[in-house]
Amino acid sequence: MTRAGPLALVPGLALAAGLGLIAHLIGTQVPVIGGPVLGILLGLVVGTLLGPRPALAPGTGFAAKKVLQAAVVLLGLGLSLGQVARIGLDTLPVMLGTLVLALLAGPLVGRWLGVADDIRTLVTVGTGICGASAIATISAVTGAAGAAVAVSVAVIFVYNALAVLLFPVLGYALGLSQEGFGLWAGTAINDTSSVVAAATIYGAVATSYAIVVKLTRTLMIVPIAIGHSVARARRESNDGDRMPWHKLVPTFLVLFLLAAAATSLGVVPQSWTEPVHVLAGYLTTVALTAIGLTTPVAAVREAGWRPLALGGVLWVLVATSSLVLMRLTGHW
Repeated sequence: MTRAGPLALVPGLALAAGLGLIAHLIGTQVPVIGGPVLGILLGLVVGTLLGPRPALAPGTGFAAKKVLQAAVVLLGLGLSLGQVARIGLDTLPVMLGTLVLALLAGPLVGRWLGVADDIRTLVTVGTGICGASAIATISAVTGAAGAAVAVSVAVIFVYNALAVLLFPVLGYALGLSQEGFGLWAGTAINDTSSVVAAATIYGAVATSYAIVVKLTRTLMIVPIAIGHSVARARRESNDGDRMPWHKLVPTFLVLFLLAAAATSLGVVPQSWTEPVHVLAGYLTTVALTAIGLTTPVAAVREAGWRPLALGGVLWVLVATSSLVLMRLTGHW
């Protein structure tokens, strides 16, 4: 925070919160798009119309970083490690297999396509883990530019929308059971809202199964984020210097794990689950709206078609490998 004090945060934070609320409310009615995507788009439009406004910078900066970190911590309150263990261990080969393939293929395909480093990383983790939530978390760790975040979220949105339309049709054509489709959707569709939308079309059992698989997949954010944090800390450190733990493992990731542990131990009442989920979604939308407000549209336009191509290759790879691994492990 600057020496101007908390009042300096009010203009930018209020604008991001207000626009974020609009995007969040619309997103609940159109889950295929979702609040975070609408938030970053709305932020881009309003930011372009307003032009540079120094008075907004402290508040939008706070929202893009601190509010985002708070949203990640709240995501932990929605995770029951016991529930994750019951279903997650059984489906772990499928989830880990698809994640490893995405993490290996992303850098290779991204370099071949000439995609910028930040965008390549964010599209890869967004596809491999959990869409906009993963992009938001990793961008908070790596300090990725706003344009990279905006482009990556847009790419993820395109394939989320396609997945909601195509997955139920393909699931019926392939003869997937309710549990099988839930596993496929939970591992191969990016954002939680799109997972729920596709699984709901398929059936109630598929929906409940997909949500748990998706929550388990969300936990993969932690080791990946820590890995990126360590790599960044080493790049920024002086030769031979030992980095303090809080720079190697960001505090908000520690709080994320503590929140998940608290939920698993029953410290957090079950009645809090839905309100916390809604609040986490809203705060994520506010943060991405703030990023949109500070991102020049020209920078997004310059990214071109290459990130979309990268996202498409990874999306097909994850969806196909998930089915292959499901067949090999007896889940189909």
